[in-house]
Amino acid sequence: MRCLLLSICILAAIPVMAQQPAAAKADEAAVRDIVQRYTQAREANDPKAIEVLFTADADQYTSAGEWRRGLAALVKGMLATSATNPGIRAITVQAVRFVTPDVAVVDGEYRTGTDTQRLWTTLIVKREAKGWRIAGIRNMAPTGQTK
Repeated sequence: MRCLLLSICILAAIPVMAQQPAAAKADEAAVRDIVQRYTQAREANDPKAIEVLFTADADQYTSAGEWRRGLAALVKGMLATSATNPGIRAITVQAVRFVTPDVAVVDGEYRTGTDTQRLWTTLIVKREAKGWRIAGIRNMAPTGQTK
């Protein structure tokens, strides 16, 4: 009887387990998409397109040491930075790690300006009712390589 019950439980779990990788792939694709939309909005200097990508309480710590807190400060600061440092905004995502099913850490190389400044960026993204949104950004200038 125990073997029969165990077999039924295992068979019932197989469809759920099969769905998990597909859901994880879809979530990772959505997270990567929000990062791409962020760089596109920055390049376009579009405040509305930038604003919709972030949580209401988002913050950003820039490589210049400025800590932008809240949506209004983020948008204002990003537009000001783009005005003084025009050019590309490109993030090459190196890793996406899900801390929970609704929170991910994204790491990548961040190229800005005329492609002469290469930074490292870490984004914290979270799933909200309206989809994935950026909750935090940390930019830094790497001082060396680690293995």
